[in-house]
Amino acid sequence: MIDRARLLGKLDELDGYLSELRAIAPATLEHYKATEKKRACERLLQLMVQAVIDACGVLVTGLRLGLPGQEDDLFEKLAQRGVISPETAALLRQMRGLRNLLVHEYGRINDELLFDAVHRRLGDFEAVKRELLATLGRV
Repeated sequence: MIDRARLLGKLDELDGYLSELRAIAPATLEHYKATEKKRACERLLQLMVQAVIDACGVLVTGLRLGLPGQEDDLFEKLAQRGVISPETAALLRQMRGLRNLLVHEYGRINDELLFDAVHRRLGDFEAVKRELLATLGRV
């Protein structure tokens, strides 16, 4: 059985991070590079991805899809069972890659890539959230 409260809690966290990021995101790349908000944007993106990964983990556990060996397994298990689309699974792998870059290879962060994510990819998080919420309506 899916822990609805935990899943909804993770999605609420995601909403909070999205709102905060939208509120602080510098409007231009030059301003982004020149402000301390750059690090705040990076951290919020990291937290957003982690909230989505955690939500996927709640679904895998609740639907008894088996124990994932790695985070990619979460996405594959959900896609194989039709819980999420293959496109969403691919998007989640990209998000995880971004999170890993922010956490483990922070010296190699490309400001243009992150600025683009802040201004053009936040809708991806909302799309994933909608798909995960739709799962709750089906189970």
